[in-house]
Amino acid sequence: MIHFVKRRVISVLNQELIDAVLALVDRIPSGRVATYGQLARLIGQPKNARLVGKILSQSELYGSKHPCHRVVNTAGRLAPGWEDQIHLIWAEGVDLKANGCVDLKHYQWEL
Repeated sequence: MIHFVKRRVISVLNQELIDAVLALVDRIPSGRVATYGQLARLIGQPKNARLVGKILSQSELYGSKHPCHRVVNTAGRLAPGWEDQIHLIWAEGVDLKANGCVDLKHYQWEL
């Protein structure tokens, strides 16, 4: 699948990989978070956390709504520029530390 944004190809992704990432995201329970790297490891792509982020940033192109707001970076930081993410995770009972990051020791999902 190829997606064009501003006349540039931003991704050519294997549909099986997309499906694997989105299926995992759908399994993250409310009130928990996962990291991009964690999801990459779980799909057998341990060095592709950025690819997971790219898939999630385009998730609306792949069908139904997925709870992408439950995915954070390895430090627990929220996605830059996505103002609604904080409200969505707060609504699920996930609190942030004083530095604005999710406490992964408390909220990280373990499969």
